[in-house]
Amino acid sequence: MAQGCLKCLKVTMCAANFLCFMCGVAVLGFGAYMMVNFRMAALTPTLAKFNLANMLLISGIVITCVSFLGFLGALKENRCLLLTFFLLLFLLMLVELTVACLLLIYEGAIAKWVTDDLNEGLKKAKQKTGNSTDVISEWDLVQTQFDCCGVNNVSDWGNNVPTSCCLNHCDTPKPPYKKEGCLVTLKNLFEDNFLTTGISVIVLCIVEVLGMCFAMTLFCHISRSGLGYKL
Repeated sequence: MAQGCLKCLKVTMCAANFLCFMCGVAVLGFGAYMMVNFRMAALTPTLAKFNLANMLLISGIVITCVSFLGFLGALKENRCLLLTFFLLLFLLMLVELTVACLLLIYEGAIAKWVTDDLNEGLKKAKQKTGNSTDVISEWDLVQTQFDCCGVNNVSDWGNNVPTSCCLNHCDTPKPPYKKEGCLVTLKNLFEDNFLTTGISVIVLCIVEVLGMCFAMTLFCHISRSGLGYKL
C-alpha cells in the first residue's frame, strides 16, 4: 500500500513538474523574443531593467530550475532534491507575498515613479526623433497598441507629434489626435485586470502550496519506507 501511494505521488510530481518545466521554457523563450524585438529603454529609462522582457526571462529561469529539481527529485526519489525543492517553493511564495504587500503599501510612490520615468523617456524621445528611429518606434508601438498619445495627452509631444498619435487624415496639416494619454490608459488597463491578476496570484500560491505538500509527503514516504537515495 505504501509503495502504491509512493508510486502515485512520484508519477503526479513528475508529470506536474514536467508541465511546469515546459511552461518555464515557453516563458523564457517569449522573454528572449521580447528583449530582442521590443526594448523598453526609450519608454522608461530608469525602470528599463525592470521591464516585462527581463521579468519574463527571470521568471522563466526560476520556473525551469525549480521544476527540474522537483522532477529529478521525484524521479530519482532523492530526499535531498525534494527538500531543496520544498525550500525553494517556500522562499518563492514568501518573496511573492512580500512583493504584493510592498506594491499595495507603496502604490502611490510607485505610480509617481513610473509617471516621472515616462515623462523622462518621452523628453529624451523628443530630443532624438530626428536622429534615432528606434526610440520613436517604441513609443509608436505603445501608442498604436493602446490607442493613446503621450504620457498625459498629445501636448506632451509639443510640435513633434508622431503619426501614431493621429486618429485619421494624418496627411492633413492639423489632423485629429488621440485625446487620452498612455499613463491613464495603462492605469485603466491595470485596474480592469486587477481581479484577474489577483486570482492568478492566488492560484499560483495554491499551486506552490500543493507542490510543497506533495514534495514533503513524498519525502516522508521515502524516509519511512527506506527507499530512494539518502541525504
